[in-house]
Amino acid sequence: MGWSFDRVGWRAWSGLGAGLLALASTFLPWTVLTADTRELDDALAAQAHSDVVRTAWHSDFFSWCPPILLLLIGAVMVAFGQSSRARAAGLPQLWLVGAAVSLLLAVLGWSLIELQFGDDERELFRVAGVSINGGFGRYVSMLAVIAAVVFPVWDILAARAERRAAAGRKRRR
Repeated sequence: MGWSFDRVGWRAWSGLGAGLLALASTFLPWTVLTADTRELDDALAAQAHSDVVRTAWHSDFFSWCPPILLLLIGAVMVAFGQSSRARAAGLPQLWLVGAAVSLLLAVLGWSLIELQFGDDERELFRVAGVSINGGFGRYVSMLAVIAAVVFPVWDILAARAERRAAAGRKRRR
């Protein structure tokens, strides 16, 4: 009895989908510089796009690590999630822990967004009225990370309900 696409559950596919969505979000604008005034906004628009908008790959560890971790966890769930031995050994719980670590890293990345710039740059931005904000990709990735935390919870609850139903059937015999 080998591996089969048909035996992979929808929650495992959803986990892989969340990882793929998070990976795709790393190529979207991740960190964006914005200005308080129209003059500064025009000055930022005159700069090279890569100086004003960064992808996760040009940001910091907390930007690219959570999506990569989610993708790896999703791939492991699709590859091994149909094995009852792996599931009984705690694969869904491992999935939940990995997703929670990914969420923690994403929240840290969001709260430490300014640290991807040096002290001098941050001070210059503060004096000039330039703010460092999360881009669209960061929001998409956070949505994928939150979904990736929800899917293993559903999976664990479904497995628990299946075990209880099986135990109830055994008692009735």
